[in-house]
Amino acid sequence: MAGNREFLNRRLHSLLGVVPIGIFLIVHLVVNHFATGGEESFNNAVGFMESLPFLIFVEIIVIYLPLLFHAIYGLYIAFTAKNNTSRLGYFRNWMFLFQRISGVIVLIFLAWHVYETRIQAALGNATLDFSLMENVFSNPWMIAFYIIGLIATTFHFSNGLWSFCVSWGITQSPRSQQITSYVVLVVFVVLSIIGIRAIFAFV
Repeated sequence: MAGNREFLNRRLHSLLGVVPIGIFLIVHLVVNHFATGGEESFNNAVGFMESLPFLIFVEIIVIYLPLLFHAIYGLYIAFTAKNNTSRLGYFRNWMFLFQRISGVIVLIFLAWHVYETRIQAALGNATLDFSLMENVFSNPWMIAFYIIGLIATTFHFSNGLWSFCVSWGITQSPRSQQITSYVVLVVFVVLSIIGIRAIFAFV
């Protein structure tokens, strides 16, 4: 019984990492990328997202609750999983280890990012616009912090996408799993470039 529950929890954890969290990540990066078009372009994109009906309820149900489960169960996996990197050293074992490490980094990064943006805006201390992010990135250390957080996030999603395809039976043969490795590598590179371009658009 406990084994079945853990199996279902891991499947749900994997699914939520792609739908809806992964989809939200892509949308968020695309919206941020509007900053490369200038202040007005970014503010218009953010304004459109902020004007969506029932936004707070959508955020809670579609983003925050799935993210909370994914983060909590992810920490459980990270601190209970046995890694074989020291004994075997296979590529996928290293990816397994990096997935857990990046997950912890992402959690720290997200906590700070949400506090600095959504929570400060909710408290009336900030407005979600170009000027807010421009002020954040006026500190070189914050630029470095955000780049590290971004890379960890895009890696975690991309590598998690590979695991999702395996655990849900989408890629079963070694050949299909190898092809998927190349696909998720492209996803990682593309999303990272989009995110980094957005960061430096605020500088």
